[in-house]
This record gives sequence, C-alpha cells and structure tokens, in this order.
Amino acid sequence: MAGASGTQTVAAADGRTLTIAEWGDPDGFPVFLLHGTPGSHLDGQGDASAYADVGARVIIYDRPGYGGSDRFRGRRVVDSVADVSAIADSLGVERFAVSGVSWGGPHSLAVAARLREQVTRAACVVGVAPFEMPGFDWFAGMDAVNIEEIGWALEGEDVLASEIERMAAAWLERVANDPSQAGEVEFSEADRAVMASPERHEMIRRMLNEAFRQGVWGYVDDILCLIHPWGFEVTEIRAPTRIDYGLTDVLVPRQHGEWLAHNVPNAEAVIDEQGGHFSAPNLVTERFGWLVQPV
Repeated sequence: MAGASGTQTVAAADGRTLTIAEWGDPDGFPVFLLHGTPGSHLDGQGDASAYADVGARVIIYDRPGYGGSDRFRGRRVVDSVADVSAIADSLGVERFAVSGVSWGGPHSLAVAARLREQVTRAACVVGVAPFEMPGFDWFAGMDAVNIEEIGWALEGEDVLASEIERMAAAWLERVANDPSQAGEVEFSEADRAVMASPERHEMIRRMLNEAFRQGVWGYVDDILCLIHPWGFEVTEIRAPTRIDYGLTDVLVPRQHGEWLAHNVPNAEAVIDEQGGHFSAPNLVTERFGWLVQPV
C-alpha cells in the first residue's frame, strides 16, 4: 500500500495540537520524515510508492505553525524532539529512524541526538549547518532568495513576518496559475529536471496551500530557530547517520553538507555530484531502503 492512513491529530506535551499523516507501508518500519521550509505533511505524498517499495512506514507531521499544527512561538530546533516523542508515544512506536530534509535537516539531527534509545538510523538531506560559526561562510554559493530571508530574520520577527506574508501571497498566486512557477530561485539544471513533471507541480501547489493554511508562522519560526542556537550539539548523535547533499545545490550549498559530515560522529557522506536540492526518485528509494535496515 502506498497511500496515506489519513491525517490525525496528536497532543503535544504542552497541549498544542500536532497534525500528522502516514505514507508508504502501514506495516513497515517506522521512519519519521521532518519536512523542509516551508512544508507540511503533504511533503510525503509524492514519494509514497518509494516508501512502500522498501517497507517504510513514513510518519510526517506539520511542524508548529504549519498546516493543522498549532504555532509554538519562540521554538528552538531542539523543541522538535518533544513533539516527535509525543507522536511516537501516541502511535505506540518504540523504535524508529528519522530523516529531515533541507531546513528540516537540523530537526532530524536534534531527534537523533536526544532520543538515542529510540532512533535506529538518521539522515540529514541537504540540511544546513549551524548559523554564525567562526570561520564558516554560511552564505557562500547560496541563492539570493535564501540570503534575503535570513536578512529579514536578523531584523526581527516583525520585519520577517511582514516580508514572508508578502512573499507567500505572491507565491500562492503563482502556483495557482502555473505550479511550475513556485519561486524565483535560480535552480541548477539537475533541480529543474527533477521539478519538471506536472505531478511535482501539483504536489508543490497542494503542499504550499496546506503549509500556509493558517498563516505564515511556521515559516517565520523555522527561519528564526535556525539562526539562533539550536539547543543541542551534533556531537551528541550516536545512531548511524548519513549526510546527503548535492554539489549543484543553490539553496543549501555543499559546504553545509561537508561541515555536517565532518562534525556528526561516524557520519557517512552521500554526495550527488550532479545533484542539487531535490533528490531524484532513485535516490529517495535508496535512502529509505537504508533507513529501514536493522542495526
């Protein structure tokens, strides 16, 4: 089965509502998938058949402020740990793998670092490195759209929220008329090829509409939590971890993957030499096949 079990809500430890969905094989090994920025539980839909093929039961939730999940103002990256733990407890899941994509990558590393007894394997896919590290050029090779967003965040929540509201409105208008126009990023040839299908266009349209269903606060808080201390150290991670990144990525350039691969204990770097920010379908299948393997 490659479909979803339907969305449901789970109570976070502090009483907030979290909205979740499951994709892939309902009897497979559980894998938490932590979506990118912006994102929602619909991010898992496009690869549901790949998850089913390798026996993965993929659990994905709207991070606070996205979709049907209540906002958690002032959240840190590490706060995703308590939310994932609450969802696992609600579903009766004791052991699981975790994978995070793009700006969801740090959240997956937090879960691996702090839920050591439960996490079997972890993947950080085109994830960013911590902000403002001495001697590390966070912005080198990064597209101007991302750089501009971080600039707004550095000016404070009010400026960021105002600019993201303007940008999101224009974004939603574009995808309503032509889903291939999902943004103004100068993507690499590899990313343009992955994004070319009408199916992916429709997925982007649905995902964005769900992500912004109750406003832009999930997006705002994601950006803010990335530029502030994450609340954990990547050196705490003990589970087998892979750091996936592409050499033509302009949203999260290669130095981020290189730093994570060097600093996460015993990490394996999986480098797509021609790839960009979006994984080709065969790489998704390979990654989730690795995540469901016993350790």
